[in-house]
Amino acid sequence: MDLRCSRCGREYVPETHAWRCECGGLLELAGGTRFERASLVGTQLTLWRYRAMLPAVDDEHLVSLGEGGTPLIETRLGSRSVWCKLEFLAPTGSFKDRGSAVLVSVLHSLGISEVVEDSSGNAAASLAAYCARAGMKARLFVPAQTSPAKLAQVAVYGAELVQVDGERENSALAAQAAAAQGAYYASHNYSPFFLEGAKTFAYEVWEQLGRGPDNVIVPLGNGSLLIGAYRGFGELQRADLIDCMPRLFGVQARACAPIWEAYRLGWEDAAPVVPGTTAAEGIRIASPVRGRQVLRAIRETGGAVVAVDEGEIARSRETLAQQGLYVEPTAATGAAALSQLAGVIDGRQTTVLALTGSGLKSG
Repeated sequence: MDLRCSRCGREYVPETHAWRCECGGLLELAGGTRFERASLVGTQLTLWRYRAMLPAVDDEHLVSLGEGGTPLIETRLGSRSVWCKLEFLAPTGSFKDRGSAVLVSVLHSLGISEVVEDSSGNAAASLAAYCARAGMKARLFVPAQTSPAKLAQVAVYGAELVQVDGERENSALAAQAAAAQGAYYASHNYSPFFLEGAKTFAYEVWEQLGRGPDNVIVPLGNGSLLIGAYRGFGELQRADLIDCMPRLFGVQARACAPIWEAYRLGWEDAAPVVPGTTAAEGIRIASPVRGRQVLRAIRETGGAVVAVDEGEIARSRETLAQQGLYVEPTAATGAAALSQLAGVIDGRQTTVLALTGSGLKSG
């Protein structure tokens, strides 16, 4: 379970608390994962059904709230039918539980007792819940303007909540400064263990459909779910369980769309932008740390990045609610992109839409 820098190749052991390489590169798990159908555990669809494809953790250190196994339902949105993956029905109300379950389980196995993290809300709530389950201390740094419902959720789990004034990136700098004092930086943006949990999204879609989809649409901030889906479907393809990779489409709010801008201009990485105001606070990320990986995954699969405005987000949230699907504005961005993708996605194709966070978090 060693870590290797994606830029220079230097290796680290997780016990060092390193969250990125000294050269500034991102850390990844050394060695790849091979998906094996024979290794699936039990018949119930949960994240831990795929335990053999996840970082090794003993039973005594496994931290779970029953995550995974979210429904996949066919839904009519406007003139087309799509499959909605209801990630907002996860234990803490967002897809972040996939990554938190694996990350906290690994940290628990390493004897980590205190973590810090920065988040726009959902990741903080998720990490707080799993740390509470594991008996670990958590200090979460969040923007002061974060939804009150998300702040209340973080606090009720017993985590220490630190509200930081200014832009989202200020919270990250505050958390990293705290980590320099000795706490483990359990970052959902930097941790390769978090991405290992996120890839189970792809495994479940494959099992639920009985095949690979043609297209997958996800809200796009730092890109953990899109990268996780890319890795998960890639493993399935290499195991000859799907014929080809689905096209991956990322959706950003036009008010803060650095990856869309980089995609539009043909850049290999996203440049920081000045974030505007958007209801989709979960993807209001001005300087995404995995922008290069996201862009590569999207281009390799023949997908695209779409930017949607606030009116489109609000209307799509209402449309989803009229189908019984109550999601936060961030989760509605994927549905908002469907009209722009009408000429790109054939209505006869199988398209999966990730509904990432609960409407109960935003009011």
